[in-house]
Amino acid sequence: MTLATNDPLARARALFFDGTAHFEAGRLEAARDSFAAALALAPGRPSIQANLGVTLFRMEQWAQAVALLEPAVAAEPEQPDAWLALGLSLKALGHWLPAEQALQKGLDQGRGTAQAWLALAHIQERLGREVAALQAVERALQLEPESAEAWSARGGLLLLAHLQDEAVRSFERAIALGADESLHRFYLASVRGDTTPAQPPRAYVETLFDQYADNFEQHLTQVLKYCGHEVLLQPLVDAGRAYPLVLDLGCGSGLCARMVQAQAGAIDGVDVSAAMVTQARATGLYRRVEHADLLPFLASSDEPADLVMAADVFIYVGALDAVFEAVRRRLRPGGCFAFSVERHDGPQDLQLLPSMRYAHAPTYVQRLADAQGLRVRRQWEGLLRQDQDRPIPGLYFHLELPA
Repeated sequence: MTLATNDPLARARALFFDGTAHFEAGRLEAARDSFAAALALAPGRPSIQANLGVTLFRMEQWAQAVALLEPAVAAEPEQPDAWLALGLSLKALGHWLPAEQALQKGLDQGRGTAQAWLALAHIQERLGREVAALQAVERALQLEPESAEAWSARGGLLLLAHLQDEAVRSFERAIALGADESLHRFYLASVRGDTTPAQPPRAYVETLFDQYADNFEQHLTQVLKYCGHEVLLQPLVDAGRAYPLVLDLGCGSGLCARMVQAQAGAIDGVDVSAAMVTQARATGLYRRVEHADLLPFLASSDEPADLVMAADVFIYVGALDAVFEAVRRRLRPGGCFAFSVERHDGPQDLQLLPSMRYAHAPTYVQRLADAQGLRVRRQWEGLLRQDQDRPIPGLYFHLELPA
C-alpha cells in the first residue's frame, strides 16, 4: 500500500515497492502501473526504468521495453536482469547485433540461465557465427543437461559444421528428452540419407520462413546469391506473352510476381509462412494471397490459370505427384507451368539432403509430366543459389498443357 505523503520521492519509493510485490506475484499489469506512476514522480531514475522495462518485456511489449531499458543500463550498467530483458526484447524485434551485445552483457554479469544462452546461440547463428553459437549451446547444456531444445539446437549447428555423427547423437538425445519426434525424425533422415520422407513437417517449413521473413530477400539475394526466379522467368518476360491469371506457388515476399507483373492480368499467391504472406500482400502485386499449403490453394478454385510458377519451392515440398495433378487441373490449355528443382542424380526419385532441402531426379519430373499430359516446352540446367560458398545446380522447366 502506498504511503499518504506529499514527498514525491517517498511516494515514488512506495509505488516502486508496490510494483515489485505485484511483479513477484505475477500481476504484471498492476506492476506496470505502479512502476509507471513511480517513474512519473521520479523521472529518469534508472532502477525504476529498469523494473518497468523488465515488466514490459515480460508483457511482450518489446519496443516500449527497449525505450526504457537502454537509458537504464546506460546510467547503471551493473543490472544483469535489465541487460537480459533488453537483449531478448531486441531479439524479438529482429535487431540481432545489439541483441547479441546486450545478452552478452547480462550473461557476463552472472545471469547465465540456459534459456538466455540458447537465445544468444540463436542470435549468433542468425549473424553467421556458428562456432560462437555452438559454444553458447554448450553453456546452456552445462546448466540444463536435460534440455531437449538445447540438444536440438546443438544438432542443427553440428550439421552446419558437417559433423554429422555428432548431429545424429544430438537429435536422438532431443527425441529421448521429449522433442517433437516427427520433426527430429525428419532432421535425422536428412543426415542419414537412408530414408526419404515424402514431405517435410509443415511446422519446419513454416517456422523456417517465419524466422527469415524480415530479411528474407536480403539473405536470399546477397548471402545465398539466389538468382533462380530470374533464370526461371526471364525467358517468359522476354517472350512478352500476356497471362490473364498467374498463380505464384510459395510466393514468399513477391520476387516472382515483380518479374511478371507487367504481363499478368491478376496474380494469386500462396505461402505456408504467415509472415511471408503479410509481406506479399504489402507489395500490392497480388489479387489475393492465401496462407495455406499448395494443394488446398490449388483446389480452392476452378478458375483456369495461364501461368503457374514455383521458383525454388519444391525443395521444401518433397514428392510432387499430387502437386503436378493439382496444377494440371488448374492450367488453361496452352498454359505454362514454370518451376525449378535442385538436381538429384541418384537412383531414387527424390532425396532429402543434409541441407534439409529436397533434390529431384530429372527422370522423375519427366515421368510426372507424362502422367499429366504436360509437354516439356523447355528444360535446362543453371545455378540456383550458393550454400556456404558452394554453387548449387538446378534444373529449370517450362511445361505446357497442350491446347
